[in-house]
Amino acid sequence: MIEISDPQQMRAWSRAVRSSGQTVGFVATMGYLHEGHLHLIDRARERTDQVVASIFVNPIQFGPQDDLLRYPRDLEHDRAAALQRGADCLFVPDESVMYPSPPLVRVAPGSLADHLCGPRRPGHFEGVLTVVIKLLHIVEPDVAVFGRKDAQQAVIIGRMVADLNVPTEIDVAPTLREADGLAMSSRNVYLTEEERRAAPALARGLDAAHRAFQSGTRDPEALIAAVRQCLAAEPEIDTEYVELVDQRSLQPVTSVTADALLAAAVHLGSARLIDNIILGEGTAADIRLKG
Repeated sequence: MIEISDPQQMRAWSRAVRSSGQTVGFVATMGYLHEGHLHLIDRARERTDQVVASIFVNPIQFGPQDDLLRYPRDLEHDRAAALQRGADCLFVPDESVMYPSPPLVRVAPGSLADHLCGPRRPGHFEGVLTVVIKLLHIVEPDVAVFGRKDAQQAVIIGRMVADLNVPTEIDVAPTLREADGLAMSSRNVYLTEEERRAAPALARGLDAAHRAFQSGTRDPEALIAAVRQCLAAEPEIDTEYVELVDQRSLQPVTSVTADALLAAAVHLGSARLIDNIILGEGTAADIRLKG
């Protein structure tokens, strides 16, 4: 595995691969790689000939109340994990080369950030889109793989690529879950033992709504209430939002169908956790690790 930190060298490597007739896959991460990230590398490997994984903790997507300074980092572990999983190239740029000066021009998510995490994290998706468009221009991949756990992010990135005619296919991989249903996330490391025991209530709540839908419930408020009831059973959990939205426009739905996106965010101690399902599928559509 080659490691590159210079954007020009990264672009040259990718272009050399593509000029040889091979395809390039890309997985963008902020590091502290866990099995969920590695699953995305696996999927990129299935889709393409050479796989690039990037590690860059993007400062402009963190708000003043976010956890930039304490965001978990372990580059040595990340190198070993990416190598073991078969990444061909690790792109590890420094902040000084990604943002030699504060970016005056940024990419706005428009109405796709009006709900879910958007209002609670002002400027977050603008920061995400700005760094992702930069990474796509640097790596120039044929396919970029993102996880569905960050469903709003994946939808917004897909729309940006379509609207700006970026010649990269966006592939959205199923969420990877622990054996008890908790969606894998770098922020799970913040959970205490007690909080970790409570955390699977988020997935259980989403599945409770899925079962209610399968049983004929079509009232959005009743389905949202099913999630909130499960969350309320765990006193450690502070629910930030539970919303049912159209998975393309990310606008609230009044007529519930199987392809609606049910998403939630909660706080457990110092950790903010997000999760979602396609209502008609539940967490059974995701990948669950064996206990």
